[in-house]
Amino acid sequence: QVQLVESGGGLVQAGGSLRLSCAASGRTFSSYSMGWFRQAPGKEREFVATIKWSGGSTYYADSVKGRFTISRDNAKNTVYLEMNRLKPEDTAVYYCAADPLDLRVGVSYWGQGTQVTVSS
Repeated sequence: QVQLVESGGGLVQAGGSLRLSCAASGRTFSSYSMGWFRQAPGKEREFVATIKWSGGSTYYADSVKGRFTISRDNAKNTVYLEMNRLKPEDTAVYYCAADPLDLRVGVSYWGQGTQVTVSS
């Protein structure tokens, strides 16, 4: 059974930083793309960032480019999202995602989500 378990969310002031983690289990993710989406209240879920397990290619939404960094630790089957210079508009539930192809096209597996709240 595939599981994606997020951690690291919380409350932070604007301008602060948080690091989210996503631990993957239940299969080999060596050929998968992993990444993060977020959903703010009253809005649709949106793509944030993705990284391929092999090669480490990364892609970001324009709204987070230059502030967020996605990385992975293959040995731990874990993906991270380092979030810097946080803004109130970054407030959302952040979801870890995995797919054998491109996350921006479709997602096979979702985590349960972790809340990030940025106060002004």
